[in-house]
Amino acid sequence: MTTASAPQTSADPTGSVTVIPHIVAGERVSPQGRTGPVFNPASGRQSGEVALASAAFVNEAARRAQAAQRGWRDTGLGKRQQVMFRLREIVASRAEELARIITAEHGKTVDDALGEVARGLENVEFCTSLMHHLKGDYSEQVASGVDVHQVRQPVGVVACITPFNFPAMVPLWMVTTAIAAGNAVILKPSERDPSAAVWLAEAFAEAGLPDGILNVVHGDKEAVDALLDDPIVRAVSFVGSTPIARYIYARAAENGKRVQALGGAKNHMIVMPDADLDAAADAAVSAAYGSAGERCMAVSVVVAVGDVADPLVAKVAERIGGLVVGDGTDPDSDMGPLITRDALERVRGFVAGAADEGARIVVDGRELAVDGDGFFIGPSLVDAVTPGMRVYDEEIFGPVLSVVRVASYDDAVALINDNRYANGTAVFTRDGKTARQFEYDIEVGMVGVNVPIPVPIGAFSFGGWKDSLFGDTHMYGPEAFNFYTRRKVVTTRWPDPSESQISLGFPTH
Repeated sequence: MTTASAPQTSADPTGSVTVIPHIVAGERVSPQGRTGPVFNPASGRQSGEVALASAAFVNEAARRAQAAQRGWRDTGLGKRQQVMFRLREIVASRAEELARIITAEHGKTVDDALGEVARGLENVEFCTSLMHHLKGDYSEQVASGVDVHQVRQPVGVVACITPFNFPAMVPLWMVTTAIAAGNAVILKPSERDPSAAVWLAEAFAEAGLPDGILNVVHGDKEAVDALLDDPIVRAVSFVGSTPIARYIYARAAENGKRVQALGGAKNHMIVMPDADLDAAADAAVSAAYGSAGERCMAVSVVVAVGDVADPLVAKVAERIGGLVVGDGTDPDSDMGPLITRDALERVRGFVAGAADEGARIVVDGRELAVDGDGFFIGPSLVDAVTPGMRVYDEEIFGPVLSVVRVASYDDAVALINDNRYANGTAVFTRDGKTARQFEYDIEVGMVGVNVPIPVPIGAFSFGGWKDSLFGDTHMYGPEAFNFYTRRKVVTTRWPDPSESQISLGFPTH
């Protein structure tokens, strides 16, 4: 069974809590009105208090962002680019500081948090080439004396609503591109771990970003609804669960906004009979239990093809026994706690329900014992899972790996293509023909071949299909510059006065 390390919490032993402010137009605004608690998941104790914005506060923040955006749009691309270069150096040089802020409120290990920061920096680096990404097009002499050119212009004020599981990476995916494109941003981070967003806003300011271009507004549903309804906000980016993504998409689109809303996932990893089982087992454990399974790209289902299931399950179970679960600040910990006590109870319920529905609990994470009141649960491995079981059908967002046994490659592909989620998937095989066929057959947005978490590098874009994405634009990379800009086409003619005439016919070439 997994071992547990004793919590080594960084919470203030006096029990005092940090007040986490909004940042609007460069000013730190302390909570006025409603607030919410922020916890250290490793200790279970409250470590912070975050402001929860009213609709009126959100509307005022949007107005101030709009006022600032006019000047930022007028700023030369070279100066914008310099802000991105300076931001990159600030974040890279202080990555551990940011990582420890993430660990204190989310619970993931410091090493995992450092990886999150590194993946966020990929997009900052991509945006340092904003002059290239914002280039337009030009065609001369499309008709006699007529030229046409196309330019990209910012959409205006953008709302970025980000999830708790990546409190630095996802904001860096969204806000950096939106700002590089000339927009002002209202960032609404998760109220569960909001401090990383404040840190990033201050890093942007240190990099030379003018006041009002990146605003951090904390809140819950009231703040989100205000962003979706405010006519000043022209575009909305969201990452979260599928029900909320669908709600965000519908309400924002009804209000005439451009929307990209990334939802949930149920990522499958096929293991073929010819696969390297040790490599597949290592990959399954890493991808299922990293960050306590609180990743939208976590592998939550292993699809074992043919007679590979028994030896694969044994190898995964053996590796689970070597994992250490504990405080994320402890360098010996492989996996930290879940984000909240509610999340802990929810994951426990999934494991219990799987046994009730006839699945076989190979490793039961509920047996883990850790001193203190932290939100800890061990990794669970559940075999003989079938569609229709709650542990298969629903997104768990915790350290639970299900094993589904199928007879053939075709059965495995059909299983995945029948699932309503389509974020990421992977196949483990030594056969190139199988890998190529899988890439061709599978109806999923991001695909890995012997790669369990196929998150694209910063030069590509991130996003799933089906119920994992509402809207038609993926996140970061080239598609993000399309989302955060509008294209304007200009047709130009400079005729000689003698050429002027009246013609009621439809213009042709």
